[in-house]
Amino acid sequence: MKLPLVNISIWIGWNSGHVEIVGVVADFNTGSLHEIIKPALITSNPRDYEQAGIKIEAGSNIPQTIAAIETAWKTAYPEGVFTYKFLDEQIDAFYKAEERLFHLFEIFSGLAMFISCLGLWGLATFAAQSRTKEIGIRKVLGASINNIVTLISRDFVILVIVALFIATPMAWYGMNQWLQNYAYRTEITWWIFGIAGTTALAIALLTVSTQAIKAAMNNPVESLRSE
Repeated sequence: MKLPLVNISIWIGWNSGHVEIVGVVADFNTGSLHEIIKPALITSNPRDYEQAGIKIEAGSNIPQTIAAIETAWKTAYPEGVFTYKFLDEQIDAFYKAEERLFHLFEIFSGLAMFISCLGLWGLATFAAQSRTKEIGIRKVLGASINNIVTLISRDFVILVIVALFIATPMAWYGMNQWLQNYAYRTEITWWIFGIAGTTALAIALLTVSTQAIKAAMNNPVESLRSE
């Protein structure tokens, strides 16, 4: 938003010394979000023109458009060197480190989840095999498949909940410390951990339930034959 000012000038130390203020614009970032917005002076002095900002229409032939711009530049500045950068690439360069960190987190989080699921699957298999006769007796006495699945899954769900209570404060602290690197940052809300916890529980239940359902559907006669 442009706010007109009347008869106000500042000393800038070059050209005529004083320049008149014709307006003030809202704050905007000229760098990355790691830094606070710094004071900026927007002036127009044709003798100092070295760069131009050009908006290219979406869907345009980029190489052809760049060639046309270079031709116009060479016409205006025959001795000048023509170079160009795309704004989206410059903005992307501000956050290369964050992008690499994000990809590393994706890889290692996926590996951690895979290893954890393997461990849960192995523990569930062991628990189901070690309680084969107990499961058979419960089925003979009228226990349903849901009862058996709940019996086997309950202990694992408790372990996951305990792990969440331990991991959540640590995750919050780590994320909060990382966000301190930014002058402008978002707040960490509780629902992020709620979604993460619900997802972890769902993955754990899905992993454990495969073995629990298999054990619950076994014929109790087979498991009690030796008794």
